[in-house]
Order: sequence, then C-alpha cells, then structure tokens
Amino acid sequence: MEAGFFLQIIMKRVAIQGTLGSYHDIAAHNYFGEEEIELVCCNTFEDIFAEIKKDARTLGMLAIENTIAGSLLHNNELLKESNTQIIGEYKLRISHCFVCLPNEDWEDITEVNSHPIALMQCRDFLNQHPQLKVVEGEDTARSAEKIKLNNLKGHAAICSKAAAELYDMKILQEGIETNKRNFTRFLVVADPWMADECGCKQAVNKSSIVFSLPHTEGSLSQVLSIFSFYNINLTKIQSLPIIGREWEYLFYVDLAFSDLLRYKQALSAITPLIKELKILGEYAEGKSNV
Repeated sequence: MEAGFFLQIIMKRVAIQGTLGSYHDIAAHNYFGEEEIELVCCNTFEDIFAEIKKDARTLGMLAIENTIAGSLLHNNELLKESNTQIIGEYKLRISHCFVCLPNEDWEDITEVNSHPIALMQCRDFLNQHPQLKVVEGEDTARSAEKIKLNNLKGHAAICSKAAAELYDMKILQEGIETNKRNFTRFLVVADPWMADECGCKQAVNKSSIVFSLPHTEGSLSQVLSIFSFYNINLTKIQSLPIIGREWEYLFYVDLAFSDLLRYKQALSAITPLIKELKILGEYAEGKSNV
C-alpha cells in the first residue's frame, strides 16, 4: 500500500492531445525516457491547459510546429494566455503508416481516416489512390482505434506504427509521408509553480518570448539588430495580429544562444524598444529522435 502510494506521488502526470499511440504519446515517452508517466489524453489543446489549471502538478506536451505544415498558430496564443512556462522541447521524426483491419487488404479499402495535417503530409500517397474517400478525424491514433473498436470494414487509417501495433491493425504500407524530413517540435509546459522542479537539468540555451512593438518605422529591425550584436540566433519568428488593435502584431520569437549572460543583456537592451515582453520559457534545446 505504501509503495503504491509513493509511486503515485512521484509519477509525472502528462496531458497530451490525442490518445494512446498518438504522436504526442510517442513524444512524451521519448522525452521522459525511463521515467514512469501517467498520460492524460485530451481531445483538444485547450483541454491540456485546462488539466494544468485544474491540477498544477500536471505537465503538458503539445505540438508547436511541423517542418512541412508550419506553425500551429493557435497553440502560440494558448501558451501565452495560459501563463504556463515552457520547460523543454522534443523533436519527433514523423513517419505515417496506412493501416486497416487485420482480415482486410488493399482491395477492400474504400475510405481513409486521419488528422487533417497527417492527410496533408501524405498527399502524394493519396493522389496515387484517387478511389479512396478521404475523411478528416480528430487524431491519427484515434482514427485507428475507432476502426478497430467498431469493426469498420473498408476503412483505413493513417497513423503511427506504434498506434497500428497498439490497436492490432494490419500495416499495408509504411513511410507514406511525402517528405521524409518530416519532424514535429513539441513543447513541454508546466505551471510556473512547478517549472523549477520539473524543468530540464541541462544547461539553458534556448528561450521563447513574445512581444509587441510601437507602430513606428524600423522598430522590428532595431530589435533584430540587437539580437545580432549579442550573437543571439533567431530560430523562429512568427507574427500574429492583436485582436482589436488594427495593424499591430505580437511577435513570437525563439532564441538560441551559447552565453546565458549575453542573452540576458540582449533582453535588457531591447526592453526600451518593445512593449509587453513576456518570456514563455527558458530551456535546453531539444534533440531529435533521428
């Protein structure tokens, strides 16, 4: 009894979008490695932050950008509004499989189900099979799970190999993504109260910030020049409109650096030039699984 209670206390609780076998599931387990984690499967990204708000000990893992589909813009906004902190990142190589019920084969399939981004990433494969009806779903793994649980004959799913194995689906073809350099970057987020305790123990060399600028000529170029002077590398810059303030924008920026002091000095130097600076997280740059 006591050992079980202790395990429950120390086990990390991680909220993800999607279900077991999803790419979020794979990324979470890869990121935390040998650690035991309890997954909280959510239908939407909003639900991830709701779980963290409900229980501050819960961590969140969410996709933020893909090398083919680009940024998940809404997740930038959710992250900013949630007041959570980024404590880590993970870059997952995405490889899709075309799967069906165990007793079916190519000639039986009339419909394919998956998340819209996965479908987009497999466009060339789908173009080679124009007879298939393409139906968007809320999650790659959940599409496979739904076919299996409901014995949907004639249906196929596009999902991970892990999901196919988990739900006992037949893999008709692997690696059907158009571009083999298909990676998704995931962020690990935490309540600020838990950020120090759960953050990565590696040296901080990356940060994500968001700021707005005065509506004056050259304001952005001045900020970029300061980052260049302090040898700060901008790995991503994304602008989103500020609702209710026409032609004004928030700039979401990822910064990579090798000198923490010079990074801090750069932030101090840009502060007089910008408005509403918010540090979304300072963390160690994530590695890829390939």
